[in-house]
Amino acid sequence: MEDSLYIVMPAYNEEANIESVVKEWHEVVEKVGPSSRLVVVNDGSKDNTYNKLLELAKTYPQLEPLTKANSGHGATLLYAYNYAVDKKADYIFQTDSDGQTLPSEFWPFWEDRKLYDAIIGHRNHREDGFSRIVVTKVLKLVIRLTFGVSVTDANTPFRLMPRRILEKYLPKIPKDFNLSNVVLSVLLVKNKDNVKFVPITFRPRQGGVNSINLKRIFKIGAQAVKDFRQLRKTI
Repeated sequence: MEDSLYIVMPAYNEEANIESVVKEWHEVVEKVGPSSRLVVVNDGSKDNTYNKLLELAKTYPQLEPLTKANSGHGATLLYAYNYAVDKKADYIFQTDSDGQTLPSEFWPFWEDRKLYDAIIGHRNHREDGFSRIVVTKVLKLVIRLTFGVSVTDANTPFRLMPRRILEKYLPKIPKDFNLSNVVLSVLLVKNKDNVKFVPITFRPRQGGVNSINLKRIFKIGAQAVKDFRQLRKTI
């Protein structure tokens, strides 16, 4: 029996990107098999993202558009992960809807899926701006100081996990936590799960406007340090 794959991605104001992203990633789930799905969760977009998803679903039968009130990227990821777990997907792959990642780089992950507890992309050649590179380096230092582990690239939106891993770790992540992928990475490394980090391409945003600016980055960072200190007591 074939393994089912749920590709999950949050979407916020991605009207400019969503059609090309859906087309590219839907080809992946089609190739994996008929029980696989592309799940795009509209996070309360203010533009036409969700309506475009509904139209695209008429053309792409394995696309499942979902929508919810705006709660941020991390909380939307948790929503998407829980949805895939509830649907009993064998494997869950997460990426973003801004076109920065390449579907062609998914296949080595899929081929090695039974060899590891998780396979996570490593953005070693980033094209999305110097400030984002700095944020990643600072995050790595904060994680080391707070949790005592070194994580190659904790927040990469390009990761493949079996359902059992999410069933194990999702209950440990606070509801609506903003950096849920970071906590997942920390849990995997801290508990010595068999994780493989694979270099991936990370392009500039392919369209639309980046909703994260330096002011928001500093605000998120300050909150993250506070939240990590609280989490350290439980994980």
